Amino acid sequence: MIRIIFVRHGQTAWNDLGLYQGHTDVPLDKAGLEQAFKAAQRLKSEKLSAIYSSDLLRAKQTAEIIAAEHNLPVTPMAEFREINFGVWEGKTYKEINELYPQLLQTWLSEPENLKIPEGETFSEMLNRVWKGLKNILAKHQDETVILVAHGGTIGALICNILEIKLINLWRIKQGNTGITIIEFYQEKGILTLFNDTHHLQIS
Repeated sequence: MIRIIFVRHGQTAWNDLGLYQGHTDVPLDKAGLEQAFKAAQRLKSEKLSAIYSSDLLRAKQTAEIIAAEHNLPVTPMAEFREINFGVWEGKTYKEINELYPQLLQTWLSEPENLKIPEGETFSEMLNRVWKGLKNILAKHQDETVILVAHGGTIGALICNILEIKLINLWRIKQGNTGITIIEFYQEKGILTLFNDTHHLQIS
């Protein structure tokens, strides 16, 4: 059995403003750094073999703060990037709805199929994320690892593991530094903890 602790990255200024980030490399803001330190304290008693992250800065920063409690390096992997939102990046939901209303409605009803202009589909994103996950599973039999990634990537993985359609992404919330734990028996996963953010309530 392999135990993977998934952590969504801390807050960024774009999160706070409601802007779609995707592959845009936005750093953590002050609140996000504080969230990452609280997550690190929450996870410091875990016996870890490795820490992985998306190669985007907001995920790497979160992972590095967690890793400091374990004296472990962070291994960044591009496979775990957020979905590429293409021309939607840097825009709010309202702006996207005004500029691309038909595309947005298709994206909300069939997220696995719509390719955002200059971006990718959720199916394409899931394929690369699942490939990265399989590489981790192959390396860490009977171990616990942390993977810091994004709301979209973690949500897509959960859909695939639970064998539910990607449209259910919109029903899966991942708060900033939300912790989700999945135990894997080969490639079959059992969800044991979901979106735990109680560490953010500790002053």
